[in-house]
Amino acid sequence: MGTPPSDLLERSIVTRVPTHFQEVVLLVTDWCKGHNIRTLLVGLAVATGLFSATIGVQAVVSAQVLQPVDPARTQVILLGSGTPFLDQNKVGASVAIITGGVAYLVDLGPGAFLRTVEVAQQGVEALAWPNRVFFTHLHSDHVLDYADLLWALWWRREERVVAYGPSGLKALTDGLRAAYAADIRVRTEGLQPVLTHGYNSEVHEIDGTFQFEDERVRVTGFPVCHEQQEAYGYRFETGDRVIVISGDTTYCDSLVEHARGADLLLHEVFSERGLSAGPDPPSRRTEDWQRYHRAAHTSPAQVARVANTARPGTLVLYHQLYFGVSDEELVEEVRSAGYAGPLVSGQDFDVF
Repeated sequence: MGTPPSDLLERSIVTRVPTHFQEVVLLVTDWCKGHNIRTLLVGLAVATGLFSATIGVQAVVSAQVLQPVDPARTQVILLGSGTPFLDQNKVGASVAIITGGVAYLVDLGPGAFLRTVEVAQQGVEALAWPNRVFFTHLHSDHVLDYADLLWALWWRREERVVAYGPSGLKALTDGLRAAYAADIRVRTEGLQPVLTHGYNSEVHEIDGTFQFEDERVRVTGFPVCHEQQEAYGYRFETGDRVIVISGDTTYCDSLVEHARGADLLLHEVFSERGLSAGPDPPSRRTEDWQRYHRAAHTSPAQVARVANTARPGTLVLYHQLYFGVSDEELVEEVRSAGYAGPLVSGQDFDVF
């Protein structure tokens, strides 16, 4: 995979810091334009150091600034960090693990496929034609862009899509194929010189713990606790890193066990403060909704418990249900619950 260009890096850094510091970062990145990536990293590191000196070690910045860019290193790109509440800055949940020049996607929430296009157009070639995807569960906010992956320019796809996920994934895939039957017929029977295998995706349904392995990565899927929904987390082991993605879950022992010693743990979270008495409309915080979220999702105290037990190299919060509180307030909830380790509150386009 090519080195991510400076504009992707700049966006990742600038969105990670409070507004009053963004001017400093923009000045540094503007000065560094025309220089190489390493120079840019040095400049941003200086700016980050100045910022950290003023507010302490809890500064939340992109992990990219903490290490040199190495094309040979496994990289994780947070394509979508959002929830069912649509937000153009935080699209539906989706993560790309890139190793050996190949992208492995986890979930494709609404807006996530266009994120792959945006990142690919900035030089990340592995996301130009992604064809491997692992679904944590089949809630709509995690699968809506599966259709885009399958059908956007399918007639030019050289490799079929291979998808892994819970029971029901085959039915979903067959339903999408049926929905686009007219498109398939017109393109395959007409004059277009199409690659006809593009619409014949390969689907594997998971039943309990499962493993996938190729020459680049070993993937372990394991059940997590998302109320009554069949749901899975994933552990990716490459030659240089271990990455664990929670998917949607409340506190779950199987997740803790599979996350032990991971270099990177991406974990969902909701704001307890926001859910209990936040500024969001009361319709989002009724007793029924509070009961559901506490049964199906992870509170700051539970996230802190997971991280303190599993001890990942870095904890990345994603799929954050804020319920009206700020990003900084949500981070403080996790800190106040007793987690003092490396922590990033993830945003779209973050690179680790």
